[in-house]
Amino acid sequence: MTILVTGATGNVGRPLVEQLLASGHQVRALTRNPQKAGLPAGAQAVAGNLADTAGLARAFDGVTAAHLISFDGEDFSPLTNGAEIVELARRAGVRRVTVLKGDVEKSPLEEAVEAGGLEWTHLSPVEFMSNALEWAESVTSEGVVREAFADARSAMVHEADIAAVAAVALTSDGHAGQEYWLTGPEALTPQDKVRVIAEVLGREVRHVELSQDEIVDQWRRQGYSDEDIEFFVMMRTNPPEAGYTVLPTVEKVTGKPARTFAQWVRENAAAFGG
Repeated sequence: MTILVTGATGNVGRPLVEQLLASGHQVRALTRNPQKAGLPAGAQAVAGNLADTAGLARAFDGVTAAHLISFDGEDFSPLTNGAEIVELARRAGVRRVTVLKGDVEKSPLEEAVEAGGLEWTHLSPVEFMSNALEWAESVTSEGVVREAFADARSAMVHEADIAAVAAVALTSDGHAGQEYWLTGPEALTPQDKVRVIAEVLGREVRHVELSQDEIVDQWRRQGYSDEDIEFFVMMRTNPPEAGYTVLPTVEKVTGKPARTFAQWVRENAAAFGG
């Protein structure tokens, strides 16, 4: 059984490759630049990306299960060639797929997978814990996190837990036709996250609350579009209930408790000057 992992160097793809290899599976890893991918020994790296259907035949050859992402790995726009990807996968003999969602709305790839006769499982994570890396520079240099919307809660999920759910769905029965909403074990505010970072690092880290106008100006300077900024503000001022509701899905699927934010910070302490 060969399993294709697309987005293999991404936040979910990389731990998925590692977990599948550790379980003894053959893994083919799709990445734009295999020479720079730094994938673990045992992974068969192939060049390509899901947005370029013509270059995917080699990647799918001999594959029986595949982890797909529903968006372009460079600009995160929804893939528009879902039907072509599914047809290519079916011809190659793929039976089972997981699809990592990039938006609340159903993407063309998800629609094509559902219509294509494959055993599919959709993965719908809330906020990634790795989003906290945007604070790494200010924590390292100043011991400060500048963030707005201090009361906004997020049930952020560890990327390795998303990968763990994908690994189970790709390698065992009972998950076809499911959409799994994936969260961590706690809903945290920015102040909570800063407190955890300080505790793990063993030094003071202060939270400086910005106003909405200040954070919007910051996002503009960082190059985000007005549409992006409108979405960011909406998610923080009127978030969907799913974004802050803790669910037991990770433990139900994998048999292991969801990883905490403190665990994620310990694993990434070097990025924060730890």
